[in-house]
Amino acid sequence: MDNLFGELRLRHLRLAPRGTLRRTRATALDAAGDYTARLGWTVAAGRARAAHRSTTACDCGTPHCAAPGLHVLAGPKAAPGTPAHELRTLWASDAPVLLPAGLHFDLLDVPEQAGLQALVRLERMGTQVGPVISSPTGRMLFFVAPGTARRLPELLYRTGWDDAALDLVCHGAGTYVAAPPTVLDGLGPMRWLRRPTRESAACPPEARLLLGTLAYACHRGRLRSAEPAWPAA
Repeated sequence: MDNLFGELRLRHLRLAPRGTLRRTRATALDAAGDYTARLGWTVAAGRARAAHRSTTACDCGTPHCAAPGLHVLAGPKAAPGTPAHELRTLWASDAPVLLPAGLHFDLLDVPEQAGLQALVRLERMGTQVGPVISSPTGRMLFFVAPGTARRLPELLYRTGWDDAALDLVCHGAGTYVAAPPTVLDGLGPMRWLRRPTRESAACPPEARLLLGTLAYACHRGRLRSAEPAWPAA
């Protein structure tokens, strides 16, 4: 297992430098229209509660919140097929684009480096990976079948990772993810690392296909971070 990943070359997955350039209203509106019309997802217009610069916490209390500082405050949702003029009303002030988890997908949330290593390994094995988002908070979000959050303890038990301290969480019903091209204030934009297709949006992969590799990558990363910077004398 120590050589599960080997010496991975991540050049083709290396992310471009993060900028803080804000997207235009048209871009947010176009993205919302694409998510509802082409992918069949429900979208919500979010509102920033306050400037949020923490990379680990949000005032909502959700561990590694997937939309830190951005929350739906009694805002309307746009269902699949919402007419364009209604979307223009929702995004009249360049609102962040939020996707509710638990309806069409859940999200496995891991540290970025572990996620990159796992993604390379999964694709080398020929595993079908669904949409993947890179967050400027240093996290990666893997879209998986809805219901995963509720079943996560059982799934970890079945893969043998139930007793490990893993930096791995799952977002399900009641949570939201900030969707590209939404910008997290002071941090940068959310970005697709693996863009959704009609097929992957309609049928995201079962978590059991990804979870073992993601868990091992998180475990391996935790062990490396715990190693002393200098060898003992």
